[in-house]
Amino acid sequence: QVQLVESGGGLVQPGGSLRLSCAVSGRSIFSWYTMGWYRQAPGKQRELVATLTSGGSTNYADSVKGRFTISRDNAKNTVYLQMTSLKFEDTAVYYCSAALSTVLWGQGTQVTVSS
Repeated sequence: QVQLVESGGGLVQPGGSLRLSCAVSGRSIFSWYTMGWYRQAPGKQRELVATLTSGGSTNYADSVKGRFTISRDNAKNTVYLQMTSLKFEDTAVYYCSAALSTVLWGQGTQVTVSS
């Protein structure tokens, strides 16, 4: 059974930075997955933040381009989301995803941007 566990969320002031991590465990070939980060703010639908394919191609939501960076360490079965210049509107629960034939999800980690 493959599990995704996010970490690194928390409270940060506007303009600050956070790095989220998502560790993948279980019977899987991590390097094959397209990894992604999504977020869901209160009262809103879950939305794409960033994805990173097995080949290294990235895709970002327009709202985070230039501020967020997705990366992966295949040796550690981990994907990261480096978030900088955080804004109030980045407040959400952030979810990690792993896509191959199906999409797997983590449990989410809360990011709150507040002064």
